Amino acid sequence: MTSTLIWTIVILSCLGLLLALLLYLVAQKFKVEEDPRIDEIEAVLPGANCGGCGRAGCRDFASSAVAAPNLDNHFCPVGGNAVMEKVAAILGYEVVKKAPQVAVLRCNGTCAARPKVNTYDGVKSCRAESSLYGGETLCSFGCLGQGDCVAACNFGALSMDPETGLPVIDGGKCTACGSCVKACPKGLIELRNQGPRGMRMVVVCRNQDKGPAAKKACANACIGCGLCFKTCQHEAITLENNLAYIDSGKCKLCRECEAVCPTGAIHGINFPKPLDKDAVKDRIAARKKASAEEDAK
Repeated sequence: MTSTLIWTIVILSCLGLLLALLLYLVAQKFKVEEDPRIDEIEAVLPGANCGGCGRAGCRDFASSAVAAPNLDNHFCPVGGNAVMEKVAAILGYEVVKKAPQVAVLRCNGTCAARPKVNTYDGVKSCRAESSLYGGETLCSFGCLGQGDCVAACNFGALSMDPETGLPVIDGGKCTACGSCVKACPKGLIELRNQGPRGMRMVVVCRNQDKGPAAKKACANACIGCGLCFKTCQHEAITLENNLAYIDSGKCKLCRECEAVCPTGAIHGINFPKPLDKDAVKDRIAARKKASAEEDAK
């Protein structure tokens, strides 16, 4: 009995050693050498793993960058240009700097401007509410106010304003990772260039209804009147589906569109001084008069 037990232990031990040796040899034969630059790149990345770069995480971004012939399709929005310069230095690539971006809310349908016509009683989620119906107001394009974007932000850059019922974006904390953009089922948040000294012009509305219907749904809605489009000298504004949109690449921050907008749907953000609408309108009128006199000659 004792000898049988001893032989069993010996045989199992030898078998274990043999299998271990076999596994070691197979592992050595088929092992994949990982490029050490992947670890170097991962070390300089922020480590947020937010997915804002379009990859599964920072490690995946590093692996993809090492395998790529250049960095044209790679950018870390959290680390920005400073981090991308470090990545480029590791890989020996050149990197084209990108303008810093920030998340912008394109809805100004406050509780006062967009009164409720019904009450939602369900899961406190914008996505869940959006899948059931248009919302609690007549505007089916506006913010649902359940805070999915706030929950999606990993940087504490969003919060809900109880007075307006809308999310508030802290530009100082926003990393432009795009998580809030993906979380909003209405597509109300977009990433835009921060602009010089953080100044930018935005049409804070996504309502595509015709003027009367849009105005009835929300007092602050863009009604597609085209005044901003006709006033802009820089071809920065387009008008499509009853909705104006400002191209930040063409906008010269003159704020004339903001001055002529009858509903206040266009907002100038981070300007050092309040808009003097009368002065801007006088400037527009003087320019039109001078143009008319020139044409008459």
